[in-house]
Amino acid sequence: MNLQPYLDFATDLAYRAGRITLGYYQTGLRADFKADDTPVTAADRATEEFIRREIEQHYPRHAILGEEFGAAHEGETTFRWLIDPIDGTKAFLRGVPLYAVLIGLEIEGEARVGVACFPALDEMLCAADGLGCWWNGRRARVSEIATLERAFVCFTNPRHMADYGRAAAWERVQRAVYTTRGWSDAYGYLLVATGRAEAMLDPIMNIWDCGPFPPIFREAGGYFGDWQGNRTHRASEALATNAALLPAMLRLLAGE
Repeated sequence: MNLQPYLDFATDLAYRAGRITLGYYQTGLRADFKADDTPVTAADRATEEFIRREIEQHYPRHAILGEEFGAAHEGETTFRWLIDPIDGTKAFLRGVPLYAVLIGLEIEGEARVGVACFPALDEMLCAADGLGCWWNGRRARVSEIATLERAFVCFTNPRHMADYGRAAAWERVQRAVYTTRGWSDAYGYLLVATGRAEAMLDPIMNIWDCGPFPPIFREAGGYFGDWQGNRTHRASEALATNAALLPAMLRLLAGE
């Protein structure tokens, strides 16, 4: 299957959606709070509505699953688009530029195309199986650092490690690696895919948070999956790392 048209469409769509977010960025936008106490804004809703309209216009038979408006056309097709209109809404609300527009395409249940656009940073990361991983027009590759003692590891919220039963694993990581850095959300995955960090850890994820990353990391030469070594975007957690460090990271997380 030729994935190039889907990659081109998703990349252009993410860029245009990102321009919508910038119209709200650093404007003093107010948030509502969902049942799980996560924020949602007019920017999240407007951006997802735009993405959904574009997909429905170009691919009317494709299914869609988005963070803000749920599922459409489920069960009607083997193609499904996964949308997170603003990954990192908390950062977005505070004027921190690390948020992203995430778009992924599943085909027969496998994530095959992925785009992560960082509008406030003017960075675009995109990939499709067999077509490479691209960062602002140049090939993206994970780093070759193979030792924990020299590894930069990213995370989003350290409190989540304890909240989701990962405190002991997180303590081992902090002791073993060179340094850790937060504020990450999707930006941590960008750093790993482009060789600027060695690993990103999240103890809690939704499928729309993960949608773009399997093809991105396959094509960048790395790993994206759960903390047990299963390459998947359907787990409730995520680990991204380079290929050289993967065995050591899995042993560390398992306490071996």
